[in-house]
Amino acid sequence: MAGRRPMKRVLIISPHFVPVNAPDCQRVRLSLPYYRQFGWEAEVLAVHHRHRADWLDNSLLASLPGDVPVHYCGAVPRGITQFIGIHNLGLRCLPYLNGAARRLLRLRHYDLVFFSTTQFMVTPLGALWRKKFGVPYVIDIQDPWRSDYYERPGAPTPPGGWKYQFARLTAWLFEERAYREASGLISVSHHYFRDLRQRYPTWFDRQVRQVIPFGGPKADFDYLAAHPAPPAYTLPADGRRHWVAAGSLGAQFSHALRVLFAGLRRLREQNPAAAARLHFHFVGTSYAPAEEARPSAKPVAEAYGVGDLVTELPHRIGYLDSLRLMQAADGLVLLGTDDLAYSPSKIYPYYMTERPILALAHHESLLHDIIAQLKCACLVELLPPGREMEPPAKVAEFLALAGGDEPPPMPRRDPIWFNRNLTAEAGAQRQCALFDSIASGG
Repeated sequence: MAGRRPMKRVLIISPHFVPVNAPDCQRVRLSLPYYRQFGWEAEVLAVHHRHRADWLDNSLLASLPGDVPVHYCGAVPRGITQFIGIHNLGLRCLPYLNGAARRLLRLRHYDLVFFSTTQFMVTPLGALWRKKFGVPYVIDIQDPWRSDYYERPGAPTPPGGWKYQFARLTAWLFEERAYREASGLISVSHHYFRDLRQRYPTWFDRQVRQVIPFGGPKADFDYLAAHPAPPAYTLPADGRRHWVAAGSLGAQFSHALRVLFAGLRRLREQNPAAAARLHFHFVGTSYAPAEEARPSAKPVAEAYGVGDLVTELPHRIGYLDSLRLMQAADGLVLLGTDDLAYSPSKIYPYYMTERPILALAHHESLLHDIIAQLKCACLVELLPPGREMEPPAKVAEFLALAGGDEPPPMPRRDPIWFNRNLTAEAGAQRQCALFDSIASGG
């Protein structure tokens, strides 16, 4: 068609990729169907899924466009690196990913390289490729590479021992150059940009950047509507109201769990009949393999005397199964952490299930801001140490409604605003606008 702009091409670096069900490949997976309509042909370079066989989820394959090339590279087998305690895929794949990307960059023209991953150690390759091939690169900051979370007062003990210290060292060595020499940055959270500005005041404000959340997976819900099936984890048809919390939990969720179960205990003391009508399901709470996964919510519930009202399935379930489970639930629980920058991507599918949501988040957190913006949940504010046990009264008040004769009222939502701003398609459009600016030299 006359006057139509020529397509540009982006090489997306996503070491974790479908059929691996990892959080850090979800932006790419959700965006791939839309890049072309905004002027970009996409290709993906990933690590072959045999190197993350413990996270395979073949149900995700149906969501991929059939005409988007996906290239796979190798990695050092974990069976070899485990003898020195290294499991990190970013480290294991470095030479293989570098070689595969160089072959692609030599063979064809790309206007941009886009790193969308939390395997941070692959991002310094962008500067090497730009120097060799002249291709600009953009980094998607889904989590902080450098963080002082575990050094803050009252923070839990950092996981991993010497591996945590090694990760801090590599972040200190490589983060600044990788981010400074990038042609642009995308982040899920303005908190991450704020921290980078404080750390690198001499150059950060000159950096092209954009905050873009993952967005709502409308295509996934359309697929579920066209392919109905019972979830792998079924909720009992026993007359109780079944509330679901889907996704991993760690030590950073302990504050929210304590407030939730303190509120449930208070409800049981004040209104035992309402409490007896409720049951809570925590599903997929660990990233560990099924044989190694350990519960993290159930022990806290037992400590508060409400363990009989809680079921926990710590091992992972399929992504589409988790969406089916959310749709089958009477309500959903969304837990925040003491990390104010935490922004769970699950908030958007939670919103799209149109189920009542009980959310617990700190007042100054990004999660609090998003929930307030979406107007989609009963929001219980987590308070700082010394006042942390005040919110259970509000939890008990809401759960009394949830266990009553009628479901709790749902806030008025604005689906038109959501579709315009917070779907995966809207996110892809904003990514491509940033890509256009960089590719044109603007």
